[in-house]
Amino acid sequence: MLILNEQTIREIYRMDDCIDDVEKAFMFGVEGKVIAPIRMSVPHEKMDAETLYMPSYIEPVDFTAVKVVSIFPKNAEQGIKVLQSITLLTEAKTGRHVAMMDASYLTVLRTGASSGVATKYLARKDSRVCAVLGCGAQAIGQIQAIMAVRDLDQIILYNRTFEKAERFKEEIADLFTDWEGEIIVEQNPDDAVRAADIVICSSKSSTPLFDGNVIKLGTHINAIGSYQPHMQEVDVQTLYKSDKIVVDTREGALHEAGDFLVPLEKGLWNEESIYGEIGDILSGEKEGRTNNDEITFYKSVGIGYLDTMVAQSVYQKAVQLGVGEKVKM
Repeated sequence: MLILNEQTIREIYRMDDCIDDVEKAFMFGVEGKVIAPIRMSVPHEKMDAETLYMPSYIEPVDFTAVKVVSIFPKNAEQGIKVLQSITLLTEAKTGRHVAMMDASYLTVLRTGASSGVATKYLARKDSRVCAVLGCGAQAIGQIQAIMAVRDLDQIILYNRTFEKAERFKEEIADLFTDWEGEIIVEQNPDDAVRAADIVICSSKSSTPLFDGNVIKLGTHINAIGSYQPHMQEVDVQTLYKSDKIVVDTREGALHEAGDFLVPLEKGLWNEESIYGEIGDILSGEKEGRTNNDEITFYKSVGIGYLDTMVAQSVYQKAVQLGVGEKVKM
């Protein structure tokens, strides 16, 4: 078995690679060539935490995988990572367990890549200003993906803890040393959204982050933070104003996304308002953005087969390059 840590993965696998793999995986999903049960969430009430189990199989690449994600918010108080995860990769032709890899970085990367694919097809080509609401662990992958598919001039950051946004500003500057754009920390989320062409919602909020009435024409929104039924990053007005509401998977979104489930339970919104899955757009079955005034909304809760696609790609690169630690089980 090959063991791959985060440092090795960072050295051999980039956001551009991940966006390509995620786009291919979505197409395999459209073609019915994947198996991805809805993930299992095991709560740990004493610690206000949970562990997620995400199995999946992709027939064209002949690999299956299980990703295990632990989310322990209180870890931050002790200086321990809030999100920790590993992926076990299995060769589907033989059943051999061929790799175990750190999946924390890959989770950030593939979640970002999902938004990157959506932005590629749904955001205006001339989008220049991106607002990020929520500067936690997932936010850096979101920025990397948007920067990969659009030429940004300005990034606006908002976090309920102002100091966290300031630290994230430094992280972005350190990562994109050649980028000549401007990074602003905004204290009012409505002002951030009002100025943006692309909005990223990447928080764990249980109440809407901004007033949907401030969204300007032509805006694209990626909402990736609320992955449980009680979480809600956007208000129902945002859904009303969106000309196209697109999801990674309809099943997952209607099972987990509080952005939809909260207004649905109150009778304020109908699931028929979902325009389609991102795979429908990639396959050409449905159109992406068709004019510069459309407001587009992409909701992602994550789907296991993206992890399998990314993990097998990393594994095959590692084998080709001869990196990683081999162990006998």
